[in-house]
Amino acid sequence: MTTPAERYAAFREKHAGSGPALTSFRKLYDFDLDEFQVDACQALEAGDGVLVAAPTGSGKTVVGEFAVHLALEQGSKCFYTTPIKALSNQKYNDLVRRYGAAKVGLLTGDNSVNGDAPIVVMTTEVLRNMLYAGSSTLAGLSHVVMDEVHYLADRFRGAVWEEVIIHLPGSVHVVALSATVSNAEEFGEWLGEVRGDTTVIVDEHRPVPLWQHMMVGDQLYDLFVDEDNRPRINPSLMRISRDEQRLAQARGRRGYTRPRRSAQISGRSDVIERLDSEGLLPSITFIFSRAGCDAAVLQCLHAGIRLTTDSERHEIRQIVDERTAHLPDEDLAVLGYLEWRDCLERGLAAHHAGMLPAFKEVVEELFTQGLVKAVFATETLALGINMPARSVVIEKLDKWNGETHADLTPGEYTQLTGRAGRRGIDVEGHAVVLWQPGTDPIAVAGLASTRTYPLRSSFRPSYNMAVNLVGQVGRERARTLLESSFAQFQADRAVVGIAKQVRRSEEALDGYAEAMTCHLGDFQEYARMRRELSDRESELSRQRGTARRAQAMRSLEALRPGDVIRVPGGRRAGLAVILDPGLTMRTEGPSPLVLTIGKQVKRLSAADFPVPVEPLERLRIPKGFNPRAPKDRANLVATLHAKIGDRDLGRPVRVRDHDAGDAPGAAPGTPEWEIADLRRRLRAHACHGCDEREDHARWAERYHKLLRETEGLRRRMESRSHVIARTFDRVCGVLDELGYLEGETVTPQGRRLAQLYTELDLLTAECLRGGVWDDLDPAELAACVSSLVYESRQADDARQPKIPAGRTKDALAAMVRIFADLENIERDHALSFVREPDLGFAWATYRWARGHNLDAVLTENDLAAGDFVRWTKQLLDLLDQIAKASPQGSKVRQNATKATEALRRGVVAYSSVG
Repeated sequence: MTTPAERYAAFREKHAGSGPALTSFRKLYDFDLDEFQVDACQALEAGDGVLVAAPTGSGKTVVGEFAVHLALEQGSKCFYTTPIKALSNQKYNDLVRRYGAAKVGLLTGDNSVNGDAPIVVMTTEVLRNMLYAGSSTLAGLSHVVMDEVHYLADRFRGAVWEEVIIHLPGSVHVVALSATVSNAEEFGEWLGEVRGDTTVIVDEHRPVPLWQHMMVGDQLYDLFVDEDNRPRINPSLMRISRDEQRLAQARGRRGYTRPRRSAQISGRSDVIERLDSEGLLPSITFIFSRAGCDAAVLQCLHAGIRLTTDSERHEIRQIVDERTAHLPDEDLAVLGYLEWRDCLERGLAAHHAGMLPAFKEVVEELFTQGLVKAVFATETLALGINMPARSVVIEKLDKWNGETHADLTPGEYTQLTGRAGRRGIDVEGHAVVLWQPGTDPIAVAGLASTRTYPLRSSFRPSYNMAVNLVGQVGRERARTLLESSFAQFQADRAVVGIAKQVRRSEEALDGYAEAMTCHLGDFQEYARMRRELSDRESELSRQRGTARRAQAMRSLEALRPGDVIRVPGGRRAGLAVILDPGLTMRTEGPSPLVLTIGKQVKRLSAADFPVPVEPLERLRIPKGFNPRAPKDRANLVATLHAKIGDRDLGRPVRVRDHDAGDAPGAAPGTPEWEIADLRRRLRAHACHGCDEREDHARWAERYHKLLRETEGLRRRMESRSHVIARTFDRVCGVLDELGYLEGETVTPQGRRLAQLYTELDLLTAECLRGGVWDDLDPAELAACVSSLVYESRQADDARQPKIPAGRTKDALAAMVRIFADLENIERDHALSFVREPDLGFAWATYRWARGHNLDAVLTENDLAAGDFVRWTKQLLDLLDQIAKASPQGSKVRQNATKATEALRRGVVAYSSVG
């Protein structure tokens, strides 16, 4: 088998030189293409699909643009897919500038522009829906570019990428563009299996070198220094870390002191001023909090920071006023427009999902043009549009993931710092980590040194996917298609590794079996009897121990003050007088207080009594007895000696004495009799007399241990084999039970479900089938449907959401009941897909659909403008699907259309395409 390097060398030899399409394409650029870009383009022109894995900012999209160019040259079509609408809009505008509006279309959930053009930019979900619907737009398609294909690891949306790759016609060439991942060869091999010849091109070289720093106070330190031409962590940072640890330990020894803000922590405005003085702007500072991003901008504003010239401020104002001219003045006032514009004119901005999309797009445009110099952003910016900077600042190395504060992974760190260094502008990029209490330079160096991360599939069949596949190709063929997913490919890879372990174990088992072979008889049978005897004895011992401890507990509970007992063992063994039975002391059982024969008062526990205890005598404890008085203790011990005298008490009862009972005379059928019988049979076995019996037994024990481990590996293999197909079968079982499928046939209800592309597809279909929304008006319908798209940012938010009264409240209650029924059905089929409707957006939706202004809606519901617009647009998408899935002329269809019209106004109606 050839190595990846050998295959790559053979590829370069095969495709040496540029074809006519690549030659004409290179003339479109005023710079030379990199080697990896040329290699990928040559593979495409030769008729292969390609997977390009390269760092952020390295120019992967050039390969996607060549696919567009190649399709136009061949007179065919190219679809350019992206994971997010903002990226689709950006790429659409780029391609329009190059090829003209007539040749380029755009299809997202919000926009449909020139959809029959030879080049169409779209979100990946739109292409998936086209494939299931058998859209005529697919005719003539030769290339599909899948930008940011590593999104298939996303646990919420990742399955869509795999669906597209699996279901695209065989004649379509896939151009997959990915961040640098450690298993690109594995992913490329899977693409080759499902798509045909696929060239894998991995380039880990950053076109702009990245320098790593840490900022401590107002000092900027290099993270690494060269020592004998080998990088090592900066000793100054290690010294700062040690000094901080010693200071923390000293404070701990002195006791609690009020924590003070460390002089080592850098203020946000100080960071920007330092970066400015070092010539490291423009910068993106990643703060994993929307409120933190907004606060950072205000802190810089109040610090009087101004990063722009007079001419830049004038240009910024012109662009801002022009881009927001379509927004109503009353909405701008609500959104804090004047303060936002003032910050922009100073070169400062925030960027996060809570902002109005129009505001975010202005920030992106100004930053790309170099007019805004300092952006404070959440991590969503690192996953989205092209916004490179000279430097990237990371405020903290942990973030809230929705459940807990988790450390940044190497992959996340790479993604964030990948924005540093603008190709063609900067000679080098800079990543700066701000010092925080407890920061470990070694941990930072580990993040900075790990360049790649593995791509893991998140694919699983959904109800919508199942009815679409069964309707198109039948159940058996659908199972086969799903078995070709990357998820199953990775599971099979794991199975291959486990299978190798199993084969090695089986070979070892054969060797162990030979080593324990006995010339006198079947030693495996003898070893099995020995194990059975050992297991029976262990089980009997456990049973006796449990019974003995229960008896001991009961005997302690029966003790009374004055009882003379013998403590059976341990440091307190010997005679003692019960002063207090201790029945109410602890939940673990009685804890008697005793006076020992040595005149000591001790509190005993159940652990001091492994066997039951019985009183030997009984003393009268004087009424005024004080256990703390030595004289009282001595008198009571003297009384004890006088009472017992020279009586022979015999030896204490031990555990083995108490448990003795497997004598030969034990009654037939009892555990003791069965053990004795097993011992007799063992002694009678032919192998019992073998001189090498114990040597054989050691090999038998190894054999048995390895056999157990091997059986565990086989169970793991079974659980991973056909895991996707088994899930698909369970999904189909639910659909059969509910009447969406009848064997190989998709019922009319199933065809409705096939048109609902949403996480809660089955719940939506059940609500339509049950007529839950039939009597609602458009605003009420919108409020109810919002609960199927909205998810609260805080999962544990205990506040009772406000919902409209009357029919809306009744319909929402019915939806929750349907959810509970579906949850029970899924449980019967070992599935857990459905989630409870989230009512947190219902009131805001209802008010907006009723025509209330933005200020009232946002204030009443404590919503950020960006969140409101984003959730409303998702709601519009689902309402559109519901309208199409509902019968022609039905009330729900009419009201879904009317609800869409009522919602699409003001800030929601804004389209960024132009």
